Amino acid sequence: MMRRRDVVMGAIPMAALSAGLLPAVARARHGAAGALWRFDTLRHIGGRTPELVGAPTLTTSPWGQATLFDGVDDGLLIDHHPLAGARTFTIEALFRPDGGALEQRWLHLETEDGSAPGLSKTRILFEIRVVDDGWYLDAFTTDGHAKQTLIVPANRFPVGRWYHVAQSYDGSIYRSYVDGVEQMAVPVRFNPQGPGRAAIGMRMNRVNFFHGAVRAAFFARSALAPADFVLPQARKG
Repeated sequence: MMRRRDVVMGAIPMAALSAGLLPAVARARHGAAGALWRFDTLRHIGGRTPELVGAPTLTTSPWGQATLFDGVDDGLLIDHHPLAGARTFTIEALFRPDGGALEQRWLHLETEDGSAPGLSKTRILFEIRVVDDGWYLDAFTTDGHAKQTLIVPANRFPVGRWYHVAQSYDGSIYRSYVDGVEQMAVPVRFNPQGPGRAAIGMRMNRVNFFHGAVRAAFFARSALAPADFVLPQARKG
C-alpha cells in the first residue's frame, strides 16, 4: 500500500506541497506519481531510516534544510531502490556542488543481484566532473546489457550554486537536463531494474565521495518533460 507522501492528489504530489517545493500548479499539470525524498533530516528519508557513513550534517538551502557532504567520507545508504520495476522513469534532484575531486558520485541506485555493494550490473547514477571552478553532469544507466552515459564536458557550470538536474527515460530515449535545459539525448533500450538499494553522496562501495549538498530528489515512474518537472528550478547564488 502506498504511503500518503507517495500519492498524487489531483495534479500535485501532497509531499511536494507540504515541503513547499512546488512554485505553481502548472509545474505538475499532468500529475506525476512518484516518491519524494527530502534530505532535511538525517533520521528518515523517503519513509526509511538511512545508514550514515562518516558524518554528514545539515545546511541551509532556498527551500529549507539540506544534507551536506564533505567530499571525504560522508554518505547515506538507504535500503530501497525507488525505481525498481519502472519501464520509464524520471529522476529530479536539487543539489549544490561545492568543488573538490574530479569524479564525484552523488546518487547511486542499484539492483540487489548478489554482487558486492557498488558492483551490481544494474544501476542508475548521477555523477559530476569538477574542473577548476566548474562542473559538468554525468548521468548513467545500465540494465546489465544495455548501458549509456550522458555527459557533455563542454557544458560547464559554476560550483557553489544550487541546481535542478534530471534524467529521464521514455522507453526509447534517455535524456539529461540541467535547470530544465536538455544536455544530451540518446536512443537506447533499457529493461526495468530490480529491487535494491540507494546511496547518496558517494558510490555504493564508499568511494568517489561528493562535496556539496542535496536538498531533494523525486523519482517518477514516467518520463517527464521539463514543463512537468515536480521540483522547482534552482535559484542561482
